Amino acid sequence: MNSPASIRAATPEDAPLTLAIYSPYVTGTDITFETDVPTLDEWTGRMKTILARHPYLIAFVGNRAAGYAYAAPFRHKAAYDWSVETTIYLSPEHQAHGIGKQLHDALEQLLRTQGVTNLNACITYPNPASIAFHQRMGYTRNAHFTRCGYKLGRWLDVIWMEKHIAAHTVPPPAFIPYSEMPPSALP
Repeated sequence: MNSPASIRAATPEDAPLTLAIYSPYVTGTDITFETDVPTLDEWTGRMKTILARHPYLIAFVGNRAAGYAYAAPFRHKAAYDWSVETTIYLSPEHQAHGIGKQLHDALEQLLRTQGVTNLNACITYPNPASIAFHQRMGYTRNAHFTRCGYKLGRWLDVIWMEKHIAAHTVPPPAFIPYSEMPPSALP
């Protein structure tokens, strides 16, 4: 059964909420390769950096933060402006209720408005739930790196999945930084 979630643009003031969702992934899973929980100041700084160029969304069920999603540069060079890495995290009690899809759909729409063409997702392998989710969202697997990370006592692989959301025109459309998007385009 799907839970209706309200989604809005996240702000740095939401950092405690998003960090609370992320922290258990750091300490108890290999879904992220981060091994130490970031400090609130560090996390807030990361959010501010992302929000300068890309969307960062937060979902609520009732008055409780259920998950968040954001896009970050795929690489930090100008020629990559049209490619992003997407990230979605949900609190455990809000998984498998359609909130991830809601977040992804809202994120994808904003990225289209920015002129982005390629969505990329880096996934610890194996992670059948995340792989299946991304396949449902239209991603295809295009890279597999073996034993490239070590966490929780084992070597881990990663795969990259990709989705094209717009035509690759020549020249490409102008990339619009998130901080310069018109308010009417924001959730």
